[in-house]
Amino acid sequence: MDERRTVRISKYLSKHLRHEPARIGIELDAHGWVAVDVLLTAAAAHGFAVGRAELEHVVAANDKQRFELDGDRIRARQGHSVTVDLALPPAQPPAYLYHGTVARSVAAIRAEGLRPMTRHHVHLSPDRETATRVGARRGTPVVLAVDAAAMHRAGHVFHVTGNGVWLTAAVPPEFLRFPTRSAAGSSSGSSSRRS
Repeated sequence: MDERRTVRISKYLSKHLRHEPARIGIELDAHGWVAVDVLLTAAAAHGFAVGRAELEHVVAANDKQRFELDGDRIRARQGHSVTVDLALPPAQPPAYLYHGTVARSVAAIRAEGLRPMTRHHVHLSPDRETATRVGARRGTPVVLAVDAAAMHRAGHVFHVTGNGVWLTAAVPPEFLRFPTRSAAGSSSGSSSRRS
């Protein structure tokens, strides 16, 4: 399958498995799963036919491993704006996690910390390289370090998804480590503060 088709299917899956399942008449269960046959039938009925082999290719080839298959079910691993319980157990985080953003968001993050915005959790990366790629999706990246060990000691709960994304309800400003002003830029704003 060519890359354009792979990306198109991935975006379609993200939209309907994370944000708008009702748009094509599917219903996610409490943990975000839907039967593959139900999804494929609904997609075809709404003008976007996808074959089972194409679906499996997209799940396997997705660079961020956004989706997971379990037998005849599929779900998005994280990033939902619809209510789901991913049923992930609490996990002890590494000492530091990272968040990629852009300079225009830094002032708001300094004041408010990281909030989930329209998602259920703040998404954190296990390393600077991944956080840099996340931030680069919206412009020149700025990488913030999160003192996850201190947060955990203070009672904040973390979960980790099957694709290595760390989730937490919010990150208060006192647990954030900002790069020097020259590295972060001096712009302010309140664009998306999640990864």
